[in-house]
Amino acid sequence: MKSDITISELAKLMNVSVHQIRYFEEKGVLQPSYTDHNLYRMYDMEQVYQLAHILMLRKLGVSVQSIQECMASFSADHYQQLLHASLRDIDSEMKRLKELKQFIHKVLQEQKNLGAQSNPYQIKRRDTSYLKQWMEMDVKAKLTAKRLAEQTERIPNLFELDVHSIYDGSNLVHLCVETDATRSDFSLPEGNYLSMQCLIHEDDELEQIISQFYDHAAAESYVTTGPLILIEKSYLSLFSNNKLHYELQVLIESDADTEGVNVHGGGTDND
Repeated sequence: MKSDITISELAKLMNVSVHQIRYFEEKGVLQPSYTDHNLYRMYDMEQVYQLAHILMLRKLGVSVQSIQECMASFSADHYQQLLHASLRDIDSEMKRLKELKQFIHKVLQEQKNLGAQSNPYQIKRRDTSYLKQWMEMDVKAKLTAKRLAEQTERIPNLFELDVHSIYDGSNLVHLCVETDATRSDFSLPEGNYLSMQCLIHEDDELEQIISQFYDHAAAESYVTTGPLILIEKSYLSLFSNNKLHYELQVLIESDADTEGVNVHGGGTDND
């Protein structure tokens, strides 16, 4: 009984394509045992194991160009180092996928909550939250791509975050992202916040919407305190033909909520 197999049989056995095996042969990392009189490439157990090692190295991220060197000269210690490096890469990728999964859940939940609202005005209970200033700009200035590019601090996945713009009555607006207490420049106290969701085409529309927001607060006899918080949720623009999605928030006074925004000395001078 013939003990060797053809290239197609080898491909089927190892669950790869014939093209992939030929590619490995072109690169010099795998050769058939011999070529028979019909010019068929034939492979024995040595090539089966060799191909198994090649495929494992490819899974570990070793380039085809480097496989020949690995198989010719790597010691057991080299392979252990390679496996540990692969584990670190896997851990990093698992972290990335976990963060992506959390972000997708967040977007879907935000969209679900938005769709369930029949009234754009809501009262939301907000726990104490902490913000780190990313940039500040004149309250009359327009945010441009050039201004963003000029920022020395780069925030990964910026537009996957809820970007908070703090309007505190001064001539500056503070653009912030959420952080923990130890790194914060601002803290927003817990309490009830009047909230309004809106979609706009241009930033120029914001002034009118802010005016309507405060008109509604006055009509409902809400006593507002502290700054206006404008939260940009750019990821929700996916669902609205690229209109900008904002949520306006302001703390409303009650017996338990009388404090405004506290400013920390964590790197900005906003006292």
